[in-house]
Amino acid sequence: MKDQLDRALNSAELQHVQYADARIVQNLTETLVVKDGNVETLNVSESIGIGVRTLVDGCWGFASSFDLSPGEIDRVTTLAVDIAKSSSLAGGNKVELGPPVTSQGSYQTPIEIDPFQLTQNEKLAVLLAADAEMARVAGVRTRRSNLTFIKEAKWFASTEGAFTQQTIYESGGGVQAFAVGEGEVQSRSYPSSFGRQQVTAGWEAVMDWDLPGNAEHIASQAKQLLTADPCPSGLTTTLILGGDQIALQVHESCGHPIELDRVFGSEAAYAGTSFLTTEKLDTFRYGSEVVNITAESVRPHGLGTFGWDDEGVPAQSTPIVKEGLFVGYLMSRETASQLGKVSNGCMRASGWNRTPLIRMTNVSLEPGTWNLEDLIADTDQGIFMETNRSWSIDDKRYNFQFGTEIGYEIKNGKLGRMLRNPTYTGITPQFWNSCDAVANAKYWKMYGTPNCGKGQPGQIAHTGHGAAPARFRNVRVGVL
Repeated sequence: MKDQLDRALNSAELQHVQYADARIVQNLTETLVVKDGNVETLNVSESIGIGVRTLVDGCWGFASSFDLSPGEIDRVTTLAVDIAKSSSLAGGNKVELGPPVTSQGSYQTPIEIDPFQLTQNEKLAVLLAADAEMARVAGVRTRRSNLTFIKEAKWFASTEGAFTQQTIYESGGGVQAFAVGEGEVQSRSYPSSFGRQQVTAGWEAVMDWDLPGNAEHIASQAKQLLTADPCPSGLTTTLILGGDQIALQVHESCGHPIELDRVFGSEAAYAGTSFLTTEKLDTFRYGSEVVNITAESVRPHGLGTFGWDDEGVPAQSTPIVKEGLFVGYLMSRETASQLGKVSNGCMRASGWNRTPLIRMTNVSLEPGTWNLEDLIADTDQGIFMETNRSWSIDDKRYNFQFGTEIGYEIKNGKLGRMLRNPTYTGITPQFWNSCDAVANAKYWKMYGTPNCGKGQPGQIAHTGHGAAPARFRNVRVGVL
């Protein structure tokens, strides 16, 4: 692969570019789905291609192809140069990349068991066993179990001398049960929302989740929700969120607004901007003193964990919120230079035929000091909610409303009756400033979001979010 990358870079340099980089990406994805006892999906897809990015007169050009032949690489590179030259005719601010990036090396996701070495029958056996357990619960109308495995090999080189190779493994899956009755449709998922958790790991992650061992319990909860009391409406109370819902809360109300391209307005047409504008850096009170949020690409199992981003910037860790104070962004080389900073390695593309964008790595709420049992016991009255069911947030990531699959009343420090259709709403900085407790590392877990959309043409990113349960005061719940 290095020969092909060198050819692209040599071609670009002969055309007198300021900078160029090239990526070859090879992707293998396997998806298995069982629905109501039947195998619904068995799919294996493969792709390989090259993407070339060039900088001419301060403007970008990009082109790509699935053909790695010498003549096609020359054509694609020339096309990227021509696009950059055409872009420069439009005027506007010129791109500055900051200090050179000269990364060298290789990286592979640490795995114990390669999922692609197992047969499809072995994988289906897990899903069929989980389905059979859910089928034991009368009243469950639809049962769904799924597994997804990804192996992505990536080679990157630039005219600054960088050359990296990395192989990322992902394993995902889960179960979901739907119960129908009493004029209601209720669902429960495991081990995360919409029946899908995903991590950078091998088959060992699937074994740890024990889908068959948790399936009947999840199906039983879906049935119980049909006759559970509705979440109280229009109530302002104390709210404790489970770790899986905290992960989604962080994704939507912190992860997206700290993308620096949003802040500068280059994402405004499709995905909105951000309330966390640059004058707020190091001055804005995002949350209470117990709120500490980190963006990093080094923790095990995170979908944002890698060796280098798609600009060759090494994996690293960046404080985003420190004791409630907003202190950091997700940055590219280009956007970081506009703030007089250097990139913290957040540029990623969804494949060889897409140009890199600023994307979340692992944006996580750091653990606090509380045992969950003590946190509940310390709450006289409130509601506990977990597992996301719906979300809505404005284009500045400021006003939000979320719904979860299940809730429980908290009364006199104990979990009480089950509640169906729980929802809550808030304004991002007010909500995070109302956080007065976060559970400790024993309850902290890395969750995966493999469906984050952004960009035109659209790209789906895989992001990670570490979280533990947390408590919030004076939250409006039961929003209609």
